[in-house]
Amino acid sequence: MALLLVPKLGAYLEDGKSLSVWDVFSRVKGRIQNGENADIADDHYHRYMEDIEILHSLGVDAYRFSISWPRILPRGKFGEVNQAGVMFYNKVIDNLLLKGIEPFVTIHHYDFPQELEDRYGGWLSPLMQEDFLHFAETCFKNFGDRVKYWITMNEPNLFGEMAFENGICPPARCSPPFGNCSYGNSDVEPLVASKQGGMIGIAVFATMYRPYTDSRADQEAVYRALAFNLGWILDPLIFGEYPQEMRKYHGNELSTFSPEEQVMLRDSIDFIGINHYTTLYAKDCIHSTCLCNGSICKGSDHAIQGFVYTTGERDGVPIGEPTGQSYVVPEGMEEIVEYIKKRYHNKPMFVTENGYSSPENSDDDDQHDVKRIDYHKSYLKYLARAIRNGGDVRGYFIWTLMDDFEWIYGYNLRFGLYHVDRRHTLNRTPKLSGCWYKDFLIRNSSSLNNIKFDIASLINNNV
Repeated sequence: MALLLVPKLGAYLEDGKSLSVWDVFSRVKGRIQNGENADIADDHYHRYMEDIEILHSLGVDAYRFSISWPRILPRGKFGEVNQAGVMFYNKVIDNLLLKGIEPFVTIHHYDFPQELEDRYGGWLSPLMQEDFLHFAETCFKNFGDRVKYWITMNEPNLFGEMAFENGICPPARCSPPFGNCSYGNSDVEPLVASKQGGMIGIAVFATMYRPYTDSRADQEAVYRALAFNLGWILDPLIFGEYPQEMRKYHGNELSTFSPEEQVMLRDSIDFIGINHYTTLYAKDCIHSTCLCNGSICKGSDHAIQGFVYTTGERDGVPIGEPTGQSYVVPEGMEEIVEYIKKRYHNKPMFVTENGYSSPENSDDDDQHDVKRIDYHKSYLKYLARAIRNGGDVRGYFIWTLMDDFEWIYGYNLRFGLYHVDRRHTLNRTPKLSGCWYKDFLIRNSSSLNNIKFDIASLINNNV
């Protein structure tokens, strides 16, 4: 299946939408690179018909996008449903279906009404569960007759780290040595915030790891890094319990599930969403000293990090070609699928994010983005190998359709197949990668089979 991810809406206070935590956070000086915000972003709110035409012209048959919580429920459960917001998403969904494009919807992708943060501290409070349930039920009631594929939450593991450990995303809570925030406890609060997640399908931030050295300690550090990254979120939803690796070091800091809760949690998701971009080295910090450069590995000697130092370089040599955000390590795609296949009994998987960000001032400019094409070809090649080896992967999403507001990085990171003229018109222009992807999909349209597809044959024959 051919899949793409949505640009952000913009229109941040139009038609009844309230302020989100990101609207407020992005106005704090120094939080976002270049002082940018998503007030307009790519203006998908006003240009959604144009963007759907682009999707149709590319030949994609599914489209992943998220529903803005403050646009549907501006005050959470403390207010009414915003019918203008419901109408907007109805139009998006209906027009996608008219074009033969399956909507693949994420309920919560980082943003929520600022009022819920002000009232009771957002995800640090169990009251947020009730609000999230109300939001999810509202989405199911209004869109469930047409939307067949749902992701409850996007990357709760990364959200817990960035918002409550490092404090670089809202609500910006942390403590030393992880960061210098006004409030927070980096050793405990990520555990509290991330356990409030949803119960159906979920997308996890899925970095793969390799041992920093051949030592047994570093090999075990890889398994801890995976458990503290993936197992933290997925183990409770599949096995009804947190990973033993986390229980060993956190004990009572992790919540204990009653027998009834374990039954409710066990196998409570239908698929696993994999947001995979890169692979890092993992170094043990229990049996050896982790020497840090500046703030690179701060907190690696804490339980919240699994006593693991992760890095993209070893002896000054990058693990792969650097991108704007990470490193190109295509073999990691096969390795992460294989790991999830074995640990979670080959539960159906979707690669819900995979993409290349151009380095700043790189030769791979906005239009002639050969390296982005090479990235997707190489990662798809190893995804095909994983599928041939039995991995039950049902689909692949590119991040993203067009260059967009990339959270704390503003507009500096560029992942899109389309360039957006941010200075003047907001017009969308296909990059070389967009032209390649369109050609790739058109040549293989007969091989795409609804939602289940044989990517292995596509890669063997045409990439």
